[in-house]
Amino acid sequence: MKKIFFLLAITTFSLQLTAQELNNKYKAIPSKNPTPKEVIPPKEVSPNVNPPAVVEKPEPPKVDPEQLFKNTNIYKQEANVEGIFYRRNQFLGSFNTTTVTSTIMYRDAAFVDGDKVKVYLNDKVIEPEVSLTSEFKTVKITLVPGINKIDIEALNEGFASPNTAEFKVYDDKGAVISSSEWNVGTGYKAVIVLFKE
Repeated sequence: MKKIFFLLAITTFSLQLTAQELNNKYKAIPSKNPTPKEVIPPKEVSPNVNPPAVVEKPEPPKVDPEQLFKNTNIYKQEANVEGIFYRRNQFLGSFNTTTVTSTIMYRDAAFVDGDKVKVYLNDKVIEPEVSLTSEFKTVKITLVPGINKIDIEALNEGFASPNTAEFKVYDDKGAVISSSEWNVGTGYKAVIVLFKE
């Protein structure tokens, strides 16, 4: 009897819970517009852009490296050794600039092997001996109107020939004027010419 009464109580309790769930007043509201609206994307308006003005750089002054390197008081003459191409002076270019000062940065371009250089500005020594490492060394120069000839002389070739270096030349606003590398033998020079307008 107790078992029947217990089953009857559990059944009644279950029915009440189910009735509460079914007696929920929530009803889904049907959509008034069963078809979706067509979405029109906004029109793209291109900004008014004027084409960039073409800046014509004046032609750099013609500095003939052949004539430059003929001065045997300043430049060591090329060695005629078969198969060795770094026993010569290297012309790294001529560039126009309006800057007042220029910064030259240089470092060993390859294997740090003890390369040393001397830096000249218009044939006057401005850095008597610089050991090239993997970090950039800098020298700041004040440019004179006209030609500013920068010579970098290889004092040695380190443990591995030739004397190799990477260099960068910047104007006073931080823009790169020139960036390159030199490969010269002992006593030879790499030359950069800046023409201040």
